Amino acid sequence: MKVVKNVKRLKIVEQIIIVSILSVVITLTICGFVVNNINQHSVRAQLCEIGQIVANSVSDSIDVYIESINHELRQVSVTLDYFPTVSSKKAYLNKIKTGSSIYDDIVILNSKEQYIAYRKSIRGKEAAILGPQLKNGKYLCAIVDIEKIKQNMFNSIGSENRQIYVFNDERKLMTSYNYNKSVYKKCTKQLPKELEPNKAVIYGKRKNQPFVYIKKTNPDMLIIVSTPKEVTKNSIDYGRMKIIMALLASAFAVLFFVGLYISYLYINIRQLFKAIIALSKGNYKRRIRLITHIFTPYEIIFLAYEFNRMANQIHKSYRKLQKSNKELAELNEFRSNMIDTVSHEFRTPLTSIQGYTSRLLRQDITIDEETKQKSLKVIKRQAERLKRMVEDLLVIPDIEGSTLKMDIEPISVPEVVEDALLLVKNIGSRTIINNIPEDMPLILADRDRFEQIIINLMGNAVKYADEDTDIEISAENFDDKHIKIVVKNKCPMIPKDKLKTLFDKFTRLDDSTTRTTRGTGLGLFIVKGLVETMGGHIQLHSDTDWGFVVTLFMPKAEEQG
Repeated sequence: MKVVKNVKRLKIVEQIIIVSILSVVITLTICGFVVNNINQHSVRAQLCEIGQIVANSVSDSIDVYIESINHELRQVSVTLDYFPTVSSKKAYLNKIKTGSSIYDDIVILNSKEQYIAYRKSIRGKEAAILGPQLKNGKYLCAIVDIEKIKQNMFNSIGSENRQIYVFNDERKLMTSYNYNKSVYKKCTKQLPKELEPNKAVIYGKRKNQPFVYIKKTNPDMLIIVSTPKEVTKNSIDYGRMKIIMALLASAFAVLFFVGLYISYLYINIRQLFKAIIALSKGNYKRRIRLITHIFTPYEIIFLAYEFNRMANQIHKSYRKLQKSNKELAELNEFRSNMIDTVSHEFRTPLTSIQGYTSRLLRQDITIDEETKQKSLKVIKRQAERLKRMVEDLLVIPDIEGSTLKMDIEPISVPEVVEDALLLVKNIGSRTIINNIPEDMPLILADRDRFEQIIINLMGNAVKYADEDTDIEISAENFDDKHIKIVVKNKCPMIPKDKLKTLFDKFTRLDDSTTRTTRGTGLGLFIVKGLVETMGGHIQLHSDTDWGFVVTLFMPKAEEQG
C-alpha cells in the first residue's frame, strides 16, 4: 500500500468553510434559478393577460363608440321618415351636421354600390364611414374624424405604457397610441398570416415582450397591442433583481451565522490542540478551557472533560513520580552524607579510644594512676561522643516519619538548662552566660528531648563562636501561650541564603574543604524536628551584633493544661 506524502491536508475549519460555501452557493443558485424561472413565467403570463385586457379594452371602446353613433344615426333615420320631401330631409341632415362636433358629413346613399364607391372616395383621409343600413335598402352614412375616434378609443387605458396600433380593413394604420417606429415594424412583421376573428391572440418571438392582436369583423379593423422594454424591465427584470438580492442577503446571513459558529468551534478546537501539544511537551498543568454556549457540541465538551480528567491523573502521577524521585535523591544524598559523616566523624573518636585502650593494655611499661584516669576520661568522653552521634542518626527516621514518641510534661526551663550546661564544655576562651530567670513559668515538653535540644544548641554555639567571646542563653515570656528562649553567639555574619539551609540534614557552616570543627551537620535538623514535635517553633537570625541567634518558642504549661 503506497503512502501519499507531501499532501496538503485541510484543517477542520477550512473544510467546514469550503463545504458551507459550496452548499450555500449550490443550494441558493438552484433555488434562485427555480424561483426566478417561476417568477418569470408568472410575470410573463401576467404581461400577456394585461396585453389582452388592454386590447379588449380598446376593442370594447371602439364597439361602444361605434354603437353609440349607429344608435344615434338610427334615430336620425327614423326621424327622416317624417319629412315628406328630399329637400327637407337634406336640411335636417345639414342641421345635425352643423350642430354636432362629431360628424364631418352625413349623407344618404341609395344603394350598396354607392356605399362602396363612397368608401373608396375617402380612402387616404383621416376619417371613417359609420352608419347603419336602412330598411329601404339605403345607407345613412356619417363621416367621423379619426382624431375624434382616437379620443374615445384610448380613454379607458389611462397612462398605459404599451403601444397600441389600430388598422383598417386594408391593413393601413388608422391611429396609434405611444407610437414607436421600431416596435411598429416588429409587430407588423411578426403578425401571423391567418388571423383568428374577434379574439385576443398573443404572438411574437420574444416571450418577455409579447404582442396581442384582435381582428374585428364589425367593423372590419385590426388592433395590435405591444409590451415595451420598460414594462418588462419594471416587472420581470425588477422582480429578478429583487430575487437575486434576497438570495444574496440569505447567503450572507447563512454564511455569517455559519462563520460565527465556526469561529467558536475553531477556538475550542484550537484550545484542544494547544492542550495536547502542551501535554506532549511535558506541561501537565495545562487544561482545556472551552467557550461554552447552547451551540457548543456535546462531543467537544465531553472530549474536553475527559482530556482534563486524564491530564489531572497524569499530573498527579507525575507529581508522585517527582516526589518519589526527590525522595530517592534525598535518600541517596543521605546515604552518601551518612557514609561520609560516619567515615570522617566516627574515625576520630574510634582512633582515640583504640589508642588509649592499647596504651592501658601495654605490659612493657608502667602507667601511673593519674595517667590511667586521664586515659579513661578520654575514652569515656569519646564513647559519649559516639553515643550522641549514633542517637542523632537513629532519631532522623522518627522525625521524618512523624513517629517520634514524646513524654510531654510540665518542666522547668532553668533546671534543664543547668543540667545541659554541665555536659557542654567550654572551648578555649569562650564563656557561657546563663541569663534565664529562676521564676520562669513551666513549659510543656519532653525533658530528655528538651535537654538534647539545649545541648545541641549550646554545642553549636561553642564550636562556631569567635575566640574570647561570650555565649548567651536567655528566656522570657513572649505571650500568653509561649516562652521565648534565645541562644546567641558572636561569629561572622551568615548570608541569608546560607541561613535558610542550616535546617537541612548534613548542612554545616564550613564545608568539607574548609572544615575546622567536628560534627555531623544534623544538630539543627534534629533540634527543629524535636521542637516542632513538642508544639513549638524555631527561628534563625544573623546580624552584625550577634553573628548567630537561635530563638525557640515553647508552649506554656498553664495554657495547655
